[in-house]
Amino acid sequence: MNAQRVEGPPALVVGGGGLLGRAVLARAARTGWDVDRCAVPWHDPAEVAPVVADAVDAVRARAGSGPWYLVWCAGAGVTSSQGDALGREVATIESVVDALLDRAGPGGLTQARVFLASSAGGVYAGSSGPPFTERTVPVPLAAYGRAKLATEQVVARLATQGGARVLTGRLSNLYGPGQNLAKPQGLVSQLCRSQLTGRPVGVYVSLDTLRDYLFVDDAAALVVDGLDRLPEVVAPGQVLTKILASQRADSIASLVGEVRRLSRRHARILVAPSPASSGQVRDLRLRSVVWPELDRRPVTPLVVGVHATMRDLAAGLGAGAVARAGGAQAPPPVPQPRAVPTAPVVVPAAVPATR
Repeated sequence: MNAQRVEGPPALVVGGGGLLGRAVLARAARTGWDVDRCAVPWHDPAEVAPVVADAVDAVRARAGSGPWYLVWCAGAGVTSSQGDALGREVATIESVVDALLDRAGPGGLTQARVFLASSAGGVYAGSSGPPFTERTVPVPLAAYGRAKLATEQVVARLATQGGARVLTGRLSNLYGPGQNLAKPQGLVSQLCRSQLTGRPVGVYVSLDTLRDYLFVDDAAALVVDGLDRLPEVVAPGQVLTKILASQRADSIASLVGEVRRLSRRHARILVAPSPASSGQVRDLRLRSVVWPELDRRPVTPLVVGVHATMRDLAAGLGAGAVARAGGAQAPPPVPQPRAVPTAPVVVPAAVPATR
């Protein structure tokens, strides 16, 4: 809990230890929210609902009759997780929603503004006609995408039954400093670690695969600003689904090139087929057509975000953190990433994704 309270709206970030959760906490604190975090005991599903509900009760008590925020960034599953594990995760989140509705009573969440982190890549993997927008019919190809859609439907009950305003953010590929390298996720971080340690990284899709890479600080800004401005576009009891993305696309080959240029080393990549690639589409360009006003902001260029990620990993490698997360036990000398301009180079976020 916070030792010193501020005057901003009370808020709870569930999953504040993850990549997005940490960035949201930092952004919320700078914005002036009275923000706390709540860790989810995924290892004990029966405890998740009471732990989260108690933390929400504390936030509601601080809010009194005013607005309060719930930011759900938690999730144990990744794109390669199996259906059984993901099904249990969805059921656990449903138990949280049940607990919140039971404690608040019918229509008792009208002062709540809720954000749910979902996955654009997961839900649109089998869809037709990129760039995909909020009007695209979601067609998940893997259990991960189906679980994300199911979670969206579960959390929507906080609006339809509790009266909350809900913002569902379908996020593109998040990257940035602090990603959990113990999980099989985060291509940008995995490539940067490979360059710094000399350990090859496996790529299981074609190098011309297009993805939308969103720097985590940009994502956090969209989340925080979106919740602050949500009453402008959503009434109590309604759900707004929005794609949160850079709205630019880069191939894996171009990403590899940026990492190689910054590290000044040849990339060590193993390109091989994998069962996991069956849920991956080659062209995953994204464009948001809902609430475009929120996207009118600068975004971090890929080269700047990759440089920040590599510098963070280089610092961690010097302290042995990368090795503990599965990197080389005796890494070669760490090259210093090539300098990039310190002044941010920005591009409009609300532009069509490149082909």
